[in-house]
Amino acid sequence: MPGARGCKLTSEYTFIGFSPVPRSSDQTRPDILQAAYKLFRRRGFFRVGMDEIARTAGVTKRTLYYHFDSKDALLTAVLASQHERAFGAFQTYGIDLSGGPEQLIDKLFGGLARWSAKPRWAGSGFTRLAIELADLSGHPARSMAHQHKALMEQQLATLLAKANVAAPRERARELVLLVEGAMVMLLIHGDRDYCTAAVEAAKRLVVDRPAV
Repeated sequence: MPGARGCKLTSEYTFIGFSPVPRSSDQTRPDILQAAYKLFRRRGFFRVGMDEIARTAGVTKRTLYYHFDSKDALLTAVLASQHERAFGAFQTYGIDLSGGPEQLIDKLFGGLARWSAKPRWAGSGFTRLAIELADLSGHPARSMAHQHKALMEQQLATLLAKANVAAPRERARELVLLVEGAMVMLLIHGDRDYCTAAVEAAKRLVVDRPAV
């Protein structure tokens, strides 16, 4: 089941290639992760330094390095945390899903429309960071992004099968392309018509196909 595999991913990929550091029992580590997430999401990996992350989190640089021995380790931990949150939300979405293929598409792209309407929305952090690190093929954050996207695609295929959509794995891949493409075009143009166009294309792919 994709959900079970997703839960295991976090521990496997949190510190690939780095030495784990002790976790505190207080709020310090979550505060650092949240501060780093906000900065990386807004400005990217290379334009953010550890000094700025420490200031934003309200900790000393020594404390920051106690929890994360490098910026690479911190980025990977941030992505692991975001994967856990996003995958959990997507599983909840699957549990709450009712109706047929058209309702699934409406809910999927309705969620994208609401998310992209939030202030300072900047697209998918996993996609942006994977592009930013494109020349670092062995970077653990790229591995995390790859695994996150693959698991989300698998979970979508499960939802399509549940909705009796024919060839759910193939349709899931096509829908992922539409979602990712819509996010990129929304980010570039700020034109919400791209989301509407993606919904119409998705329904032609899924709703107009014969059921299993």
